[in-house]
Amino acid sequence: MYEKLLKTVTNLGSPEVLVVGDFMLDVYIYGDALRISPEAPVPVLRVTKTEYSCGGAGSVAADLAALGAIPVCLGVTGKDRNGETLRKKLTEAGADITNLLTLTDRPTTSKQRLIGLAQHRHQQQLFRMDEESTETLSDEQYGKILQVYKDKLQQADIVCLQDYNKGLLSSSICKQMIQLAKQANKKVIVDPSLTGDYSKYTGATLITPNRQETSMAVGFEIKTADDAAKAARVLAEKFKIEAVVITLDKEGAYLRTQEIDELIPTRPRSVYDVTGAGDMVLATLAITLAADCDYKTAVQLSNITGGIEVGKFGAATVTIEEIINEITGKSDKVHPVSSLIKQLAEHRRQNAIIVFTNGCFDVVHRGHIEFLKFCKLQGDIVVVGLNSDSSVKNIKGSDRPINNQYDRTAVLAALETVNYITVFDEPDPLNLIKKIKPDVLVKGQDWAQKGIIGAEFVESYGGRVVLAPLVEGKSSTATIKKLRSLER
Repeated sequence: MYEKLLKTVTNLGSPEVLVVGDFMLDVYIYGDALRISPEAPVPVLRVTKTEYSCGGAGSVAADLAALGAIPVCLGVTGKDRNGETLRKKLTEAGADITNLLTLTDRPTTSKQRLIGLAQHRHQQQLFRMDEESTETLSDEQYGKILQVYKDKLQQADIVCLQDYNKGLLSSSICKQMIQLAKQANKKVIVDPSLTGDYSKYTGATLITPNRQETSMAVGFEIKTADDAAKAARVLAEKFKIEAVVITLDKEGAYLRTQEIDELIPTRPRSVYDVTGAGDMVLATLAITLAADCDYKTAVQLSNITGGIEVGKFGAATVTIEEIINEITGKSDKVHPVSSLIKQLAEHRRQNAIIVFTNGCFDVVHRGHIEFLKFCKLQGDIVVVGLNSDSSVKNIKGSDRPINNQYDRTAVLAALETVNYITVFDEPDPLNLIKKIKPDVLVKGQDWAQKGIIGAEFVESYGGRVVLAPLVEGKSSTATIKKLRSLER
């Protein structure tokens, strides 16, 4: 299976995907929640950063571009600052916005999220404000949209309809687009809105409702795989849909076609933020099916990309390299410093607090576990600088390490408290610290009198240096001595 997935993902090419739907601007306003307002029992947010990203159908377009496709956007924005920002972000992502129409009678749909940073550490969404119009378009505006659709359909490899029920994909226009795509022998895949009536999606090639959307559409709750199987059969038969993919969170996705009727499981993982997961699934299905991939393989890959996406904050894209690492089992935690810096830049863009520590971690014991738990409490992302085998020998002597750097790396990578590991050869981590520039540097209390390497540098730009409490009597050296005495 893995060979097939790897072959598929490395041969996706650059298909042209016609993305039709509700284009939105996501706005993230970050700030420190330092105190409670004297005016009301609500936190006061001191704004530190504002970021913009593509939402809705725009998120699908950005995801497609990151996977190597050419997304052609068809939808509307308002003639306002949010519309200008959205267009700029789509262009930067690599999408074609030539056919994104500007309307003067409605605002650009935007979602503003207030993100509080509690005690300089964990991000938490406090509130969301939406600006939108859900009114249907005028007959003249629908006519323009449909004409552009007809013009672009011939050169498109596949069509994506992303419906957030914001007025663009009315029942009539949706049915016409699906019918035109079928006449042109083009696959059309749909991410439906939360509605009880799926009649406007009749005849689509594939539909991707989540658990909640499916429950509303079929009239019963989706709790088990059997429920999903029953619901998929109802949707496929009632609305003449070739393939139904019901996304089921950590359980994976239920796939029904004429030949397949089964749950496609996914690997359980920690979820950081589900925003944009459905967009990522739709984009993956679009590019894989455009590359003539079979349905089961397409769903397996969408499980992978959706799983990677929920590990990130906000609606985030996923790269081919990340998918390959997931398929091959190469840990996404272990990086050379050059690659690590790029990963950390993305986390910093999301206002994450970077924590750094270093050590040999030769024979991992309870002291190490408690130490790394302490590190995790200091911020969002924990980076461990691991001394290489040659570095350990220089520090500890020729009979160390007991476990080589690959084994030590594998053990650390298995810990939830560790986000990234990078191996370094120098006897001390100063050069590594200067490259990473952590927000927090953590060492054990036993370093208080020795002098903490990198402390002066970290504090020079406002970073913190924190000493972690030790677990008495626990150390690798003590453990090794005890084992050797038992051997004698």
